[in-house]
Amino acid sequence: MKKIGLIIFALLFISSISAINLKVEKISSNEAIIKGINEPALFNLNITNLGPSSNFQFYNLLGFSMSPKGTVAINSMESKEIQVMVYPRDDLNYEGFYTFQYFIKGEDGSEVTEELTIKMVKLEDAFEIGSGEVDPQSNSIEIYIHNKESFNFKAIKARFSSAFFDFQENFSLSPHEKKTFDVQLDRESFKKLMAGFYTLDVEVNAEGKKADIEGVIKFAEKDIVSTTKKDYGLFINTQIIQKKNDGNTIASSETVIRKNILSRLFTTVNPEPDIVERQGLSVYYTWSRKINPGDSLEIQVKTNWLMPLFVVFFIIAIVIFAKQYSRTDLALNKRVSFVQTKGGEFALKVSIMVHANRYVEKVSIIDVLPPLVKIYEKFGTERPRRINEKSRRIEWDFDNIQAGETRVLNYIIYSKIGVVGRFALPSATAIYEREGNVKETSSNRAFFITEPRRKTEEDY
Repeated sequence: MKKIGLIIFALLFISSISAINLKVEKISSNEAIIKGINEPALFNLNITNLGPSSNFQFYNLLGFSMSPKGTVAINSMESKEIQVMVYPRDDLNYEGFYTFQYFIKGEDGSEVTEELTIKMVKLEDAFEIGSGEVDPQSNSIEIYIHNKESFNFKAIKARFSSAFFDFQENFSLSPHEKKTFDVQLDRESFKKLMAGFYTLDVEVNAEGKKADIEGVIKFAEKDIVSTTKKDYGLFINTQIIQKKNDGNTIASSETVIRKNILSRLFTTVNPEPDIVERQGLSVYYTWSRKINPGDSLEIQVKTNWLMPLFVVFFIIAIVIFAKQYSRTDLALNKRVSFVQTKGGEFALKVSIMVHANRYVEKVSIIDVLPPLVKIYEKFGTERPRRINEKSRRIEWDFDNIQAGETRVLNYIIYSKIGVVGRFALPSATAIYEREGNVKETSSNRAFFITEPRRKTEEDY
């Protein structure tokens, strides 16, 4: 037995010595795969072998092709920088960061598990484009394209087009590189354009993949009319636009404010616009004015959202009530109305509306008479099954009520003693079965308010 124990201990000791012991550090970041381009993500790893010398193999179980394909030799206590390439999978339709496990296996069959994270990016999302400001008197503009990802674009063919220029360039972009182009402008080609923001369209062809990217070019206005804008208020939003002519000539000013068809209903403007134009679901207010030197034009647009908020809250309350009502299997609604009698007694007609939202069976409707009143032994279509004057209970029984069916229960109560003030009737109760479960629901409480009757000559 001692020999067997020594042998087991020796095997365990040898296996613990031969098992791989690696320290893996990733020294790169933001590795990206561009969707549609069959180029790998590059990971730079610093691997230190803290165990015995061995040849190591890299692999994963998720179908990603990895490189190096063969084995990598790392001596004991040696640190080696290794570049691992992970190729995209055609069947993986994913965007964003994707983390997966890979394995490093030694010659003895032992292995360690590590993780890599790839950023899956569409081609159009890999770039940022922009430009400087176009001055009406300038002859050039600077355009840039920025590679936002850790991906090496070896060959890019790009066409830049806008209202100011149209040109084409071939270039490469290293990871996170920004390339600029100085474009010459022909002022005659845009002399009729108004100041504002214009679209910069770039068609990018990279590694056989095409993408369209949009940017913005600002066409600056001349320093003739200065504009000040104020926007404040949440429920009562106020916009104030002030245009002042700081120049020495009469300036033409055009101000356009867009409102949708809903906000327009709650908007007031001052002064009145020169043009009100509707296009689809939008309404455009236009002020076209001429401003003398030193003068200013102030436009005030006020939108009051309090009223529509009240309407929205009311609708939400109705929807919540309707949903709550629809969840009830059986709904009871109790009403009461005054009945004129020949003898002048105080009499009320009690109506109980029984509505089934779902099929129910073995239904018992129980109502309780208030004190000091008696029941008139005449009923509508639905007669009660039991009237217990001692316990002052009225009961109706139904074998079942179909979904969507409504039953109306009516009876009359009276009292020879006059009632003045607020007369309250208790809630009616329904006990029923639904899918083998016994359930109970109650109606609302009904109220009736009486006033003292004026005395007539017949009362004396």
